[in-house]
Amino acid sequence: MKSFPLQTLLDLSNARMDDAARQLGQLLASEQAVEQTLALLIQYRDEYESRLSQAARNGMARDEWRNYQSFLGRLDEAIAQQRALVDASRLRTADGQKAWLDQRNKVKAFDTLSQRHKENEVRIEAKTEQREQDEHAAKGFRGREE
Repeated sequence: MKSFPLQTLLDLSNARMDDAARQLGQLLASEQAVEQTLALLIQYRDEYESRLSQAARNGMARDEWRNYQSFLGRLDEAIAQQRALVDASRLRTADGQKAWLDQRNKVKAFDTLSQRHKENEVRIEAKTEQREQDEHAAKGFRGREE
């Protein structure tokens, strides 16, 4: 049986698909990490705002009020920056998913070609065997006639 002439490309495609899968896993983990950081920042901001409300109900000096507001402003900036990181991470993950799907489709295409090659080789082998059996049977038949 002849070997599949595109086996090297199939192997290379499989390796690239594995690499794309590993990279996608890293991208997903990174996306999850930046999302968790965003969630923590939002939670911390909510808690800090709750403390501000409590402090305001109990009465507070103008400087204390300004400090709370200033810190909330810095938290809002950090949250906005973290949201931008989350958005960028999601885009990288989407690109990684596309890259993995593209590689998987290449592997599927080469796999299909490989299967067709194997099926064709089996058919050729079966025809060769049948021809040899027919020739052997014909020789045996001719031998009896003589």
